[in-house]
Amino acid sequence: MKLSIVSTLYRSAPFLEDFYQRVTSAARLMAGDDYEIILVNDGSPDHSLQVALQLQSGDEHVQVVDLSRNFGHHAAIVAGLEHTRGGHVFLLDCDLEEQPEWLALFAEKMKENQADVVYGIQLERVSSPVSNFLGQSFWSTLNIMSNVRIPHNPMTCRLMTRQYVDALLSVGDRVLYLAGVFAWAGFTQTPLSLTKIPRPKIHKSTYSLSRKLLQVADSFSSFSVAPLSLIFSTGLIIWLGSLLYGLYLLIQKLVNPDIVLSGFTSIMLSLWFLGGTIILFLGILGLYVAKIFHEVKRRPLYIVRNFHKGNRHD
Repeated sequence: MKLSIVSTLYRSAPFLEDFYQRVTSAARLMAGDDYEIILVNDGSPDHSLQVALQLQSGDEHVQVVDLSRNFGHHAAIVAGLEHTRGGHVFLLDCDLEEQPEWLALFAEKMKENQADVVYGIQLERVSSPVSNFLGQSFWSTLNIMSNVRIPHNPMTCRLMTRQYVDALLSVGDRVLYLAGVFAWAGFTQTPLSLTKIPRPKIHKSTYSLSRKLLQVADSFSSFSVAPLSLIFSTGLIIWLGSLLYGLYLLIQKLVNPDIVLSGFTSIMLSLWFLGGTIILFLGILGLYVAKIFHEVKRRPLYIVRNFHKGNRHD
């Protein structure tokens, strides 16, 4: 098979039919009739599954992977990739912020650069100024702390070779941060700068603040040990500082034995500072311990309830 297209479904019913029509047209232009469309239902609470099954019943190119519950966007992507058979795999979201017609641009870029992966980069973020600033700060900080160069503002959409996808699927992480894994896998990767089309305001993003914060924590604990080094460095600085300050007080007392060394305010300030620092560092250590806990359990990333396949997958 020449081409596999993968997309995940979560509250995707309003976009799905339009997405299907457009991605089908793009696939036919690139691969003729030799393609498949794999839709992964990530426990969507709306009728996305029913819409997908209706599309699948009328088109043998459509395959529907129905997960047993909501396992998260990244796990659902892996589920879709593991069901692909195409020599090239095009991954994108189905909310139409990323355009199906971009497939031709990705294929042209891949051929031009002899690349294994062509991935989308946002020319301009479509969020609020505050969100854009925080996003830029996150990517900059992550790259400073990580030994893997992770592109700023990557999109989900990317065109990948079979060899790269197979290598990607060999990664056994259970706490999965795909933006980092995409970069860590290596191969020849080429960015393609694009601008997303904002979704209508009535269709809010399913990435809540809590999910974004969880993703930030996963990204740092998965691809950087710098926070652990920071804990050691800070502890060393505080320890050396306390020795120097103690030496200063001792010399002061020896030079002037009559001086009264008092400092209730400074003592309380030191206790609050050190107490807060200890709690913060315990939290950072807890993130890494929690990651180890999830990894050693070796639970599967996802469970498939049903795989609805057309004749193309026989």
